[in-house]
Amino acid sequence: MEFKIKDIVKGNKAHFSFYRSGNMFYTVTVNGTKWMFPVSLEDIAGASLFAEMKAITLMRYIRQALEDKTFVKAA
Repeated sequence: MEFKIKDIVKGNKAHFSFYRSGNMFYTVTVNGTKWMFPVSLEDIAGASLFAEMKAITLMRYIRQALEDKTFVKAA
């Protein structure tokens, strides 16, 4: 499914789901469906990650996941 980044981040929250192999995985709900994307801890440097964050704060990682095809439906 094709998404516009604006439709994903505008007024939306991202929720921490799990950690695996150097990545924090977050979910966002878009049009009633949960989607998941990774946030690389190696790329975060000294920034803080929280259990719930504004999706726009993670827009860089959402955009990267869309490009890498790692923005997938959450189970």
